[in-house]
Amino acid sequence: MSRILIVEDEESIAELEKDYLELSGFEVEIENDGGAGLKRALEEEFDLYILDLMLPGMDGFEICREIRERKNTPIIMVSAKKDDIDKIRGLGLGADDYMTKPFSPSEMVARVKAHMSRYERLIGSGMPTNDVIEIRGLKIDKTARRVYINGEEKNFTTKEFDLLTFLAQNPNHVFTKEELFSRIWDMESIGDIATVTVHIKKIREKIELNTAKPQYIETIWGVGYRFKV
Repeated sequence: MSRILIVEDEESIAELEKDYLELSGFEVEIENDGGAGLKRALEEEFDLYILDLMLPGMDGFEICREIRERKNTPIIMVSAKKDDIDKIRGLGLGADDYMTKPFSPSEMVARVKAHMSRYERLIGSGMPTNDVIEIRGLKIDKTARRVYINGEEKNFTTKEFDLLTFLAQNPNHVFTKEELFSRIWDMESIGDIATVTVHIKKIREKIELNTAKPQYIETIWGVGYRFKV
């Protein structure tokens, strides 16, 4: 079932949109605050976003810009503002459509279906999609070799990226330092497994909120390391 995120501070409007979309077979989530909406948009997978322009915390323009920097998912912006400059700005930031309030919920449903169908055809026609791992706010884009934590990109060296990716692809499996050294460094060095410990420390400094209590890479004392899910 396709998922849609509505970011709208007028609850009555959001609930009406949700009702119509759910009747059409969509799963719908609502956020009333701009900052909270952006957080969910970046951390979770949705098939389309409906963004109000005027929001508490962060406006729809900024949310649109942040989403479009990371995802190609369709975005529909809605606003009571009828000025062409707002429409031009929204579309310029990457929105796929701009609807002016008031509008009929059935029109919104029709536009949602049209944009999702167009996007699915685009994907199906051979548009490349990145190979991405997403776990609790951590996003590893294997294709672009980029790492994000709660939407913020972190800089990783080649081996840091390879080590993190390997662990994340093999969750809940305990690897010894020797195994990790063999898998990641292969024959580049001669047996100095201390480099594994150093790299784990650097990775934790970039992705963990509290390195003393890591939520991603766990130390199994006397054995090695495990990526927790």
